[in-house]
Amino acid sequence: MQPYGTWSSPFLPAEVVSSAPRIDGARFVGSEIWWGESVPAESGRVAVRSSSGEVVLPAPWNARSLVHEYGGGAWTADADGTLFFVEGRDQRVYRMQPGGDPRPLTPEGPNHGGLRFTQGRLFAVRENLAADPHLRALVEIPVDGSAATDASAITVFIEGEGFAAHPALSPDGTRLAWVQWSRTRMPWQSAQLGLAMVDGSGTAEVSTRAALQPEWTDDSQLVYADDPTGRWNLYRLNVDGLSVSEPEAVAPADADTGYGLWVLGNRWYQPLADGRLIAVHTNGADEVVVIDTDGSTRQLDVPPSAHVSVDDVSGSRVLLSGGGAAVDAGLWCVDVDSGDLTRIRGGAATDPQWMPPARPLTIEGVHGTVHAFDYPPANPHATAPDGELPPYIVFVHGGPTAHVAGAASAAIAFYTSRGIGVLDVNYGGSTGYGRDYRERLDGQWGVVDVDDVLAAARGLAGSGRADPDRIAIRGGSAGGWTVLSALVRGGVFAAGISRYGVSDLRMLAQDTHDFERFYLDGLVGPLPETEQLYIDRSPLTHADRIEAGVLLLQGEDDRVVPPSQSEAIRDALAASRVPHEYVLYPGEGHGFRLAETRIDALERELYFLGKVFGFDPDL
Repeated sequence: MQPYGTWSSPFLPAEVVSSAPRIDGARFVGSEIWWGESVPAESGRVAVRSSSGEVVLPAPWNARSLVHEYGGGAWTADADGTLFFVEGRDQRVYRMQPGGDPRPLTPEGPNHGGLRFTQGRLFAVRENLAADPHLRALVEIPVDGSAATDASAITVFIEGEGFAAHPALSPDGTRLAWVQWSRTRMPWQSAQLGLAMVDGSGTAEVSTRAALQPEWTDDSQLVYADDPTGRWNLYRLNVDGLSVSEPEAVAPADADTGYGLWVLGNRWYQPLADGRLIAVHTNGADEVVVIDTDGSTRQLDVPPSAHVSVDDVSGSRVLLSGGGAAVDAGLWCVDVDSGDLTRIRGGAATDPQWMPPARPLTIEGVHGTVHAFDYPPANPHATAPDGELPPYIVFVHGGPTAHVAGAASAAIAFYTSRGIGVLDVNYGGSTGYGRDYRERLDGQWGVVDVDDVLAAARGLAGSGRADPDRIAIRGGSAGGWTVLSALVRGGVFAAGISRYGVSDLRMLAQDTHDFERFYLDGLVGPLPETEQLYIDRSPLTHADRIEAGVLLLQGEDDRVVPPSQSEAIRDALAASRVPHEYVLYPGEGHGFRLAETRIDALERELYFLGKVFGFDPDL
């Protein structure tokens, strides 16, 4: 028998980092399938690969967008194998024809993202932070390269201080649809549909609550996601010129087809050529369904069930990327009629002896039901002494308007295979459970999220699944804020790990980027009227109450949560003589991409837990 935390594991940090690909979009290209994939060993660059085995976009080229800071939609392609991509170093759009070298399509200066190639035309979201930090546009980029030295060759459909995403061209090429929202709102709070005549003869705005992903099914019909009932469902509009009908619900469901619009490349549904739709339904976990023309639905038996993206369609074939309860993250091609399934990249079945399926867990907290996924320790070659309860680490996702699902991952098995359980919490404010659950956090950031993770940890310990004296908490970004806030409360967590976490709200309001400039208005309150609330809620204000040890991990180049946030709490912990460690990683931004960084972070976290919980980890 071996004590929990000391079990020998095959999940070494280097293997964890390289174990499952991070898919960044996929397309049918002629007879091939192309996909984007982050390569940690190559400084985290995004390569474009082909099912033929070819690396379509070789090093040092990097298909990565910085639009809205989180990017997305950084590459696309035509059926003949011409690649269009945003180069991460200069944010220009490039075209690379088969056998050729990349050639710029846009001038130096602006950032681009959300690329959409359709009917021989290339659309994008553009921002030029150097010229104006608030000015963005939805544009068409000539594919002949004429705009590389002449910006006037670019067609601008809308331009202003708001945000836009998801350009969609009607089949007859006469109208463009998109999603737009105000600079003072987040897209899951309020977003409208925009329409424009491509010839420049007019624009219109369609009133919606929180629209997502418009798609044309024919010249006069537009489908999109919206949540007027509290769930993101699909709706259909009849369009005549720029006039639209009343929306018609398409197969209403008590589930979401949609997600927080953090990045520009996500697709939650796709129209099929025969009028059917293939869509993701999220209610905790994801299901993939086919919606028939009569509104009836049929669930597809496919491996992915977490953060599923419906990347592309061709006939009855569909490309799906995401994670799964019993598979690694990956990319699959499924025929919705025959059911034939092909694993394109990743997606290998996991060994249930090492990685049993997550146990959905619901706990009643002070604000209502709290949803979480429990991953107990699992190792077929190890057994803990009788009577010993396992240590646990509570994972807190970022956002905070984000979501986790019960997906297998080597990053979780890294802990559970060593005898450390993981509890992944969707605290109030998370997506995937409807608007009411999402809006539970409105005005209550630092209260509801903290209460919910405390309730989840106490509930787990109260059920006899975890050692109440050996529970740690770990989170990044907004999750790091919740980590530090929970440690201020005290009494539950014996240690905390904050990755690029927020420690001071006023500092965040002053330093953060434009996409989230007004996010805190909804999560806490407007400034300067509620400044005292910002002070009272901030962990930095109450750092002297923290007694548990803290590990702080931070990217040097982070523009979303700058190093000043981690360094401020570091200095406060030092002044209070609280055990802590601070690590600053050069070359890293918001979210770690480099292989060496991710390996080092995992090693440090494990040794930190061993020191706090009193075991010698195997590594």
